[in-house]
Amino acid sequence: MPGHLFRRMHQASQTIFDTEIAAAGFDLTSVQFAALAMIAEHPGLDQATLATLIAFDRATTGGVVDRLEIKGLVSREVSKSDRRARRLHLEPGGQRVLDGVLPHVRRAQNVMLKGLDAPERALLLRLLHKAIEAVGDLSRPSTRTLPAARKGKAASRAS
Repeated sequence: MPGHLFRRMHQASQTIFDTEIAAAGFDLTSVQFAALAMIAEHPGLDQATLATLIAFDRATTGGVVDRLEIKGLVSREVSKSDRRARRLHLEPGGQRVLDGVLPHVRRAQNVMLKGLDAPERALLLRLLHKAIEAVGDLSRPSTRTLPAARKGKAASRAS
């Protein structure tokens, strides 16, 4: 059953990510990494858009941003056009962490897919993107992405 296989792969991918990142000396979850990557790719985006881009609900995303802000990796500012919105920016420390963690994230991705050759990896990723597009509206947080994010480097790194 695909659901069971997705759950097992998710468990394995979390363990691989967490182990690789901790061994490299970083205190960063996969969701925090995804948020940092999106903020770097879209400076000044608001928290609601970030939630959509990383496919998490707004409340969870707010907590993720709180933790990143406490660590000094991102900053928030009130939007000039909408006082309710908070614009997000990567701090210099956030850029350093993102630059430092990327090789380890790539290594974790390779471990996750180590049983596949390059064409199989490309096919798997293409099929997963296709399946997610088909059911994205059924997930609790929206998985709709901005066109620029879908094509961007950080979006593919965070996948």
